Amino acid sequence: MKNFILNKNQYFELENLALGVFKPLEGFMGLKEVQSIVETMRLPNGSPFPIPILLDLPEDQYEIAKSSESLDLFFDEKHVGEIILTDVFRINKPEFALKVFGTDSPKHPGVEHLYQMGETFVGGPVKLFHRVSSDYSDHELTPEETKSFFKQKEWKTIVGFQTRNVPHRAHEFLQRTALEHVDGLFIQPLVGRKKAGDFTTEAVLTGYKALITEFFREDNILLGVLSTSMRYAGPREAIFHAIIRRNFGCTHFIIGRDHAGVGNYYGKYDAHALSREFEGELDIEIMRLHGPYNCVLCGGIVTEKTCPHLKTAPQSTQQINGTDIRNILTRKSDPDPKLMRSEVVQSLANLKIFVE
Repeated sequence: MKNFILNKNQYFELENLALGVFKPLEGFMGLKEVQSIVETMRLPNGSPFPIPILLDLPEDQYEIAKSSESLDLFFDEKHVGEIILTDVFRINKPEFALKVFGTDSPKHPGVEHLYQMGETFVGGPVKLFHRVSSDYSDHELTPEETKSFFKQKEWKTIVGFQTRNVPHRAHEFLQRTALEHVDGLFIQPLVGRKKAGDFTTEAVLTGYKALITEFFREDNILLGVLSTSMRYAGPREAIFHAIIRRNFGCTHFIIGRDHAGVGNYYGKYDAHALSREFEGELDIEIMRLHGPYNCVLCGGIVTEKTCPHLKTAPQSTQQINGTDIRNILTRKSDPDPKLMRSEVVQSLANLKIFVE
């Protein structure tokens, strides 16, 4: 048995596989599974799964892996797990990128990361021997723990909300809309690898604590974290996020505007369309919600589903987007309350807000 040292992102993948976050997976994918997912967004048995879960090795370990039956996995100087090797393989990265991300351009952050990975990949079932604590372990709940919490609260219907951003009024609108239809809301910010310019985990969690404390009923909301990398894979990642929240016990999942998107690589509602292709197969109900914006004529936050003025009087509308929020937080000035709550901004006053 050989030793392999995991980086933080690889460790998160190991942990998620072992804890059931990525069910039905029981280990890192082999070539047959990868090819099936890249081509069909399904595992070889037909189960929906749109994102390959990969473990890469440096090129100089290819022959070692080929001659080994298993690898002992280490992280943070601790023996954290083991992988039983069932496959050692390589992939055509540009072809993989084009099909998974819709582009082979290294300017796309998901593609850039793929190109930085090693050339050798290994697949096989995993075991987790030891969980390593992190700065956010207090907020990290396992699927077993969230299901137990939902049962204790007697929530029959739970909607999951994926985010990598500090909360603004558009996201708050989506959350309130969903809460009108379910018993509980599980807000689960992603805390793994993110691109430069994204919000730090500390900022996201602090902002949500301020929002929940001041403006939500705390008895129907659970705040946790999801320790995995952002893939920036748009529609595919939206389905991936839904499957993950199903595994945490959610019955519903919000897919909004340009879910898991970046730049202009994906259409505004491509994720809505893709989710319809898996209708009835995900074991979780998708709430396809449109992007909220402020409309002066309507007198509040609305969407194009309820407001005609985006087309008839666009000058009366004000979009709520990441660029505006970043400008507010960079200036550290009082925000327009139609965009972001001052209580949230004030909670971030002394924090590092952006990933460098």
